[in-house]
Amino acid sequence: MSFGDPNNPYGQQPQAPQGQPGYGYPQQAPQGVPPQGGYAYPQQQAPQGYPAYPGGPGGYPGAPMQMPGLVKTARVLLFVVGGLQIIVGLLALLGGAALSTTDSGAAGDVVGGVVIALGVFVLALGVLAIVLGAKFAKGGNGVRITTIVYGALSILGGLANFTNSASEGGGPAAGVISLAIGGLILAAMVTAPGVAWFKRPRF
Repeated sequence: MSFGDPNNPYGQQPQAPQGQPGYGYPQQAPQGVPPQGGYAYPQQQAPQGYPAYPGGPGGYPGAPMQMPGLVKTARVLLFVVGGLQIIVGLLALLGGAALSTTDSGAAGDVVGGVVIALGVFVLALGVLAIVLGAKFAKGGNGVRITTIVYGALSILGGLANFTNSASEGGGPAAGVISLAIGGLILAAMVTAPGVAWFKRPRF
């Protein structure tokens, strides 16, 4: 019995046509096509992990950002100035109410009303300063912009105090202090470390 006989059913098995996949080992993938798994499903690349926190100014890459020193100083000033403004605003409210009560004339009512309005304004500024300082930890561009407005108002108030003191012949100390505080708060919000702190990604 010859295995070369074409009529022999046990002879040589027919080979698969060239180019067709056989039933043996997986065929090599063409060039440029990624290799397939055992069941022809594409293999997924393993995840690379969670994104790292951006490095803070002067910090190490991948470490959480630290609040810049100038921003910390501005935050302390907001707490201190805000507390003083709340005290001054409450005193102004009491003074305005006393003027309106003791002087029953129209002039007393007008002066008392002006003092009360100023007291409410200063009191609102004090509350705003403390709220802004408390929100510095979480950051946010809205907090930064509102603090810029607060710093600009402080500078305007310092200029007004400086002008009044100069016209009345008094010392310009109050105006200079207000200008310095407002300028420092404003600088902390517009410098590069401050902008990076308030615009950092929050997870």
